[in-house]
Amino acid sequence: MDLPKSSLEDIEIQLLLEGVYQYYGYDFRNYALSSLKRRVQSFMHLEGLTNISALQERLLHNRPCLDRFLLSLTVNVTSMFRDPSFYLAFRQQVIPLLRTYPFIRIWHAGCSTGEEVYSMAILLQEEKLYHRCRIYATDTNERVLQNAKNGIFSLRLMQEYTQLYLKAGGQKSFSEYYTAAYDNAIFRASLRENVIFAQHNLATDSSFNEFNVILCRNVLIYFNQVLQKRVHTLFYNSLCTFGILGLGKQESIRFSPYESYYEEVAQGEKLYRRLN
Repeated sequence: MDLPKSSLEDIEIQLLLEGVYQYYGYDFRNYALSSLKRRVQSFMHLEGLTNISALQERLLHNRPCLDRFLLSLTVNVTSMFRDPSFYLAFRQQVIPLLRTYPFIRIWHAGCSTGEEVYSMAILLQEEKLYHRCRIYATDTNERVLQNAKNGIFSLRLMQEYTQLYLKAGGQKSFSEYYTAAYDNAIFRASLRENVIFAQHNLATDSSFNEFNVILCRNVLIYFNQVLQKRVHTLFYNSLCTFGILGLGKQESIRFSPYESYYEEVAQGEKLYRRLN
């Protein structure tokens, strides 16, 4: 039986990604092809290029173009207390487990611009656990990490974030956590005291610690099955026994090699506990 042939565009994209990986070390070769194609085509349009081969030549000879390309490929759609029922379930089901640990290590993998990192820091402060925590917030993109470190977000979003915070079980006035300055909301420096922001690539890098909690929400949906399997293995090997894994609404451990090694903590909220 003849196998279906790859389209010329698919071949060009694979060559492009291979070139970026070989020359710069950024590995997008196992990202989901359909969404990847859309973002490559959109970037080509912005750069005024008509074909992928021309894009490859520009990327390999123009580092600023590569930096723009990285921003276009890494999806940085996020918000504070995104899916508030997840945070409410975390308060109710996970916090009592974390109270039993003298020290808590949390890994936010694919943290983007940091809104969810600050959300978790606020939650942990309110539950009086933050002083016992170390949060490792990682992303493959250095520029978005810098934005996360700054902790400055648009002031116009604060009304929406306030509503999400309250739905997530927020216990104070949300405005206590930031200072308004012109069009920006500058979040309290105390929320960053126990956070380490660092570059980490889920496609190529290995485990760097043992964690009580790993949060990777709305990242796996952009990976193909090969890369999803790699990341699930990485997370399983990085979690302590009875450690918590939190995924996004459209993500699951189902059909992963480790499905039987977890139990669900909160039904429907994609919070799982690693079994012994």
